[in-house]
Amino acid sequence: MAEAHQAVGFEFTVRPDGADIKLSQEVIKNIYLSGVTAWRKRAIQFKNGVLAGVYPASPSSWLIVVIAMISTLYTRVDLSLGMIDLIKENLPRGYMSVQTGKVLSAILFATLLWLFLIYLLRYSLKALLSYHAWIFESHGKMSSSTKLWLSLIKMFSGRRPLLYSFQASLPRLPLPSVDDTIDRYLESVHALLDDKRYKQMETLANDFRNTSAPQLQRYLLLKSWWATNYVSDWWEEYIYLRGRSPIMVNSNFYVMDLLYITPTQRQTARAGNVVHAMLQYRRKLERGEHAPLRALGIVPMCSSQMERMFNTTRIPGIETDIVQHLSDRKHLVVYHRGRFFQVWLYTGGRHLLPSELEMQFQRILNDTSEPQPGELKLAALTAGNRVPWARARLKYFSQGVNKASLQAVESSAFFLTLDDEAQGYDPAKTGSLDGYAKSLLHGKCYDRWFDKSFTLISYTNGKMGINTEHSWADAPIIGHMWEYVLATDCFHLGYTEEGHCKGDVNKGIPPPARLEWQIPKECRETIETSYVLAKQIADDVDFHGCLFSEFGKGLIKKCRTSPDAFIQLALQLAQFRDQGGFCLTYESSMTRMFREGRTETVRSCTSEAVAFVRAMEEEDKTNGTRLELFRKAADKHQNMYRLAMTGSGIDRHLFCLYIMSKYLRMDSPFLKQVLSEPWKLSTSQTPQQQLNLVDINKFPRYVGAGGGFGPVADDGYGVSYIIVGEDLITFHISSKFSSSETDSFRFGQNIRKAMLDIQSLFKPTNHKTELPLMNGVSKGHKKDV
Repeated sequence: MAEAHQAVGFEFTVRPDGADIKLSQEVIKNIYLSGVTAWRKRAIQFKNGVLAGVYPASPSSWLIVVIAMISTLYTRVDLSLGMIDLIKENLPRGYMSVQTGKVLSAILFATLLWLFLIYLLRYSLKALLSYHAWIFESHGKMSSSTKLWLSLIKMFSGRRPLLYSFQASLPRLPLPSVDDTIDRYLESVHALLDDKRYKQMETLANDFRNTSAPQLQRYLLLKSWWATNYVSDWWEEYIYLRGRSPIMVNSNFYVMDLLYITPTQRQTARAGNVVHAMLQYRRKLERGEHAPLRALGIVPMCSSQMERMFNTTRIPGIETDIVQHLSDRKHLVVYHRGRFFQVWLYTGGRHLLPSELEMQFQRILNDTSEPQPGELKLAALTAGNRVPWARARLKYFSQGVNKASLQAVESSAFFLTLDDEAQGYDPAKTGSLDGYAKSLLHGKCYDRWFDKSFTLISYTNGKMGINTEHSWADAPIIGHMWEYVLATDCFHLGYTEEGHCKGDVNKGIPPPARLEWQIPKECRETIETSYVLAKQIADDVDFHGCLFSEFGKGLIKKCRTSPDAFIQLALQLAQFRDQGGFCLTYESSMTRMFREGRTETVRSCTSEAVAFVRAMEEEDKTNGTRLELFRKAADKHQNMYRLAMTGSGIDRHLFCLYIMSKYLRMDSPFLKQVLSEPWKLSTSQTPQQQLNLVDINKFPRYVGAGGGFGPVADDGYGVSYIIVGEDLITFHISSKFSSSETDSFRFGQNIRKAMLDIQSLFKPTNHKTELPLMNGVSKGHKKDV
């Protein structure tokens, strides 16, 4: 009852002689401070909104223009060309003197001129940002036109832009021509099809080109003019939200903690620092105070995906889900040993301090209460099929305590799991990275809320990680936040010698509140059905983490080639050795140089890559020949990646044409064939050092392990790779145990050997390296996973 008394702000007693009201000064003080903080936050958001709204100009420039116009009233020069007099004639008369009318007219004209100049600067900057020739120039070489372009970009970009300052100046994603897209598509599949199948596909493509394609393209062109981005809304809806299968493993992805460092072994202390750092990041995000990401430090990237990072939940529906984004959520929900707790993040108008958060989380660990009936595996509903979850939500969670508790979960800033296991990379423990990845990807199938924008996971040994729902954003967005959080945790907040959070503790803060549930038997059966399905999916994930430390980006660059192209060609070589053939390969590329841009596909298995791989496997080929073919394949890959980044990719255009054909009820065998082709090798590079908050040359052990995702095809591989500093590349490899054709550990060995074999081409002699065993286990030892 003690906490109940602490929560009471006043006592109201009716007596015979009247009413007696007793106010709690502490609560009234907290209410007052909360109001002050809220108004201060609104003021800062308004100020930053104005700064971003008039960018690349500034509010002070308005005053300069006004003063300049007013000063012309006292000279014989009329810079307004009679506009000031025209405005004065149309002002109401009788309420002001002649002089006042002149000044007011000058101010109005100056304001209109200032707004015109803002739009002129903005559209000039948009035109400059539509220039992409710079990205196709050779590394280290820059043409005079690109140098001039960079100078103009700097001049028009202004000083100290905020996160959303460039949004209105970003160009729209261009719509490629149908002919270009079809030609590139046919080129991409030529190496994968025999002559007969290629002729059939060519016939389908030409029929589509000459029949329905022009009409579909016209409608798509109209959408590209009207919508901010002709791809993103359909991509979110049809690729993510309309999917009815489980999102756990199939859609969600994970991000790991620091690879070698654990700042403290205390679970609650680490969670306290990390949550506090996230709140600091969120505050800057809501105010738009983060610096926008810029390629070359100059070319801005779209920041729109960051808006829904916090306070966001995917809500299940019968036919389609929706993404619910709220503002200014002041609590999070914590899961521990089958119980859900609500933790308030503010007190007295401020964030809880790390030490206060540690105290709150320790209170949860100390709570010995048992889960309520159905509560233990409740979150398995978010891991199973979407339709049963949507129906259960409508039937069992639409009223009473269940509705209130579910609203607390879905409206929380994010979801935190205080796990009861220890995870993390341990060089002395075989399979440690594999188990860590599987825990982040699916856990026990009921201890992560997979619908939240992200679930923060805290392990008993102080390690952390994130499971991210994919519909609202892509991996670089959550990676941006995670880099900020880890740097803040380790280098700004820190810990005491005993491993606790620094700072005093206010023990008067009310403890976390248990969420109440009344889950009937029928709902518990639905929960169990979802759990059984999710458990089957999770148990089928064959994961292997590979730390490649023989060489890294530094040596690859000395070979005068792109690190990404080098790795992609190594993956093609590994795929051929693993499967005995080639397959359609997906590599994710970003399109954030355009407004609301997300991703595009790079089809990495090119004819040039196939020729190189075959040469590597043919004994009669010399290293000189192989190296020449490697350079051709690498150049081809780089060119395709650049085309994808600049809006001239293949797959997003074909995807939108297919969606348009469905709206118009037009049948296209070509589009059906293209959209049904399986990606047996799906790859993605996770960016590192987006913020450069940590000098990894000075602190080489403060590097992240990156993240990964589940297999896309039943008989294929998912590979996420992270180029860490100059001397380390991490590979996160996933496949399915149920496939007899795949083995993640075996594929990791093939990647390592392929990397070394390609690197040997740059040596004077063919150097062979004995392969060491890697962290992990093969599919033949499933019991150890």
